Amino acid sequence: MGIFDIIFLAIGDAMDAFAVSIAKGLSVKRVKTRHYLSVALWFGGFQALMTLVGFFVGTWFAPIVERCDHWIAFVLLAILGGLMIKEAFDKEEKNKSTNDFSARTMFVMAVATSIDALAVGVSLAFLNVNIWTAVSCIGIITALFSAMGIKIGHQFGERYRKGTEVIGGIVLIVMAVKILLGHLME
Repeated sequence: MGIFDIIFLAIGDAMDAFAVSIAKGLSVKRVKTRHYLSVALWFGGFQALMTLVGFFVGTWFAPIVERCDHWIAFVLLAILGGLMIKEAFDKEEKNKSTNDFSARTMFVMAVATSIDALAVGVSLAFLNVNIWTAVSCIGIITALFSAMGIKIGHQFGERYRKGTEVIGGIVLIVMAVKILLGHLME
């Protein structure tokens, strides 16, 4: 897996945090530096941390499932992508936008948006990837997208939330197919 693949994966993985950041931006009357820093550090940090945890969990199981690792990566990423697309069309407002940037609220949101990063980390354990490069890219890209999400949410509103989740889901599915095809064609 090359650097462009990792960046592509990181962008797809960041879309949940981006969508939540857009929703947070809707609730802010005046965007301040602390709002940007809060979403960037919480969401970027948790995406990186959960990816790393998933990688180490996956590494423990890698020797056992080495012959079908590409299928595991494919299934996990495809399911995550499909769930992201489904959530985009969910009628329920599960991410009610509030102006609350407290540590407790941000912790809950960071965990919720980074659960898929855990599965991505497990998938990375089965691939030839430098985990530190991947974790760094995922954390930094998520932080940047989250900060941009606050600004976009503040300026443009809720109408883009669904689109970002759909794009993120498509990116994860494309990565899943690329991993599977790459292994099958070896």
